[in-house]
Amino acid sequence: MTVTHINPPELFALPQFSQIVVAGPGQMAFIAGQGAFDRDFNLIGANDLHVQTVQAYRNLRDALAAVGASPADVASTTIYVVDLDEEKTAVLIDAMRVALDGQAFPPNASTLVGVTRLGAPGMMVEISAIAVIPGN
Repeated sequence: MTVTHINPPELFALPQFSQIVVAGPGQMAFIAGQGAFDRDFNLIGANDLHVQTVQAYRNLRDALAAVGASPADVASTTIYVVDLDEEKTAVLIDAMRVALDGQAFPPNASTLVGVTRLGAPGMMVEISAIAVIPGN
């Protein structure tokens, strides 16, 4: 099996971390949890779940594009939200549509998890995914 680590230029890079790991021969992409960070590791949308979710989904879309995939190729997502409740779930759904230009994120085996805290101060949402790269 071949394992390739990818850090696309649209997303921040850290030496101890890979944004994407692609494993073959069937070519599945394991996308690291995408938060609301720009390529310079600045948090976008402090204290605003909607803005952070839009950015996280856009980062996920960019990570997928870096391996020749799209949201339609996602088999599974895990969405982590700080202090999850019904109101925040509604915000997530709305932000997802904004991030993908009015389109809902395609159905996949998704899990929504409420957490008390995420990996960086101020983070409110993080989205990881597993995708099947088309043509493989």
